Amino acid sequence: MGSLSGIIQRPVIAAAVAAFASVSIDFSDKLQSVRSSDTCSTSEQSSTLLSNSVQDSKFSWVSHISVSKLANLSFVTRIRVPVPNVSFPVLDVSQNFVPSAFGSSVASSPFLVNLYRWHLPEPSTIDVSGSSDCSSEKSRTVVVLLGWLGSKQKHLNKYAEWYTSRGFHVITFTFPMAEILSYQVGGKTEQDIELLATHLADWLEEDGKNLVFHTFSNTGWLTYGAILEKFQKQDLSLMGRIRGCIVDSAPVAVPDPQVWASGFSAAFLKKHSVATKVHATSKESDMEVLVGRKTFMEPKPAIAESALLAVLEKFFDVILNLPMVNRRLSDVLNLLSSGQPSCPQLYIYSSADRVIPAGSVESFIEKQRRAGHEVRACNFVFTPHVDHFRNDPKLYTTQLSQFFR
Repeated sequence: MGSLSGIIQRPVIAAAVAAFASVSIDFSDKLQSVRSSDTCSTSEQSSTLLSNSVQDSKFSWVSHISVSKLANLSFVTRIRVPVPNVSFPVLDVSQNFVPSAFGSSVASSPFLVNLYRWHLPEPSTIDVSGSSDCSSEKSRTVVVLLGWLGSKQKHLNKYAEWYTSRGFHVITFTFPMAEILSYQVGGKTEQDIELLATHLADWLEEDGKNLVFHTFSNTGWLTYGAILEKFQKQDLSLMGRIRGCIVDSAPVAVPDPQVWASGFSAAFLKKHSVATKVHATSKESDMEVLVGRKTFMEPKPAIAESALLAVLEKFFDVILNLPMVNRRLSDVLNLLSSGQPSCPQLYIYSSADRVIPAGSVESFIEKQRRAGHEVRACNFVFTPHVDHFRNDPKLYTTQLSQFFR
């Protein structure tokens, strides 16, 4: 994208502040999303897979891990990860963290608070004897969780915990909102992505190591595309080490001002946004929506949120058509549409998503299938944007388990 610093900050932030002030009056903090019974309609082909900001920078993020157990594992001596000192409850982010118990062969690397966190697999999931091929494969796989717009590290913890409890390494990556708002081509945002891509490439230096990407919303999905770009430029063989891609609440594969406006509005307003709510009961202000053979009541946004959406949509209608912005976005979107690695894909989405239209996801899925990719898909029908795991954890984890199996 072109230089958005200055162009984007003042009008968007001003609109957001004004809208939030109004919305905070219109909405009660006690409003909660009503959980509804979700149905999953899956369409799949057989696939084989070999496999905040930090909550508080003062606390160790691996204090629950037993050093004595990990120190005895043979795979530890080959891990190139930033591992903090687990002997102390306080995390000093100004130094490199290399526990002496892990030996000098562990690479010394800074713990990057504002970029990503590395989560080690739970010790109980690791086959120390090396007799289990499945356990060995998981210990050589990193699942990369790429967060949505406005997400923080704490929001990705429950996903990371699910993966680490099954023996996978996990990296969680998020952007501070301020960094997105001050985006510039070649600026800090792209430098951060390049740093992550380089770190992942370092992990793949050893034969047998693999990656799985799990992206959230269009922000995570576009970040995935930018990483693929880095891999292609650095070493094409890296693309073949990607064993799977899970896409949660995405994509829209065109620069759509309405989608960008909805995404930023939801990120600004958080729980006050209509995008976080699905009503199961009828109200006069609600709109009845037919999904398959079922209906649900779709809440309308408050007046302040509608105003913010209108302002943002007009704003992004201008921004996304700037030549530099459009060209940069088009490069990433074209790669994601026609240049993805030949690995299985899983799409998790919902007809009730107020940010990413289900039709856009389904259209992209069909194009990927026509291109020869192995694709699974699950429509959660009633769950809000990037809220499928919380609303129906059983169905969500079943989809992940089946995909990996």
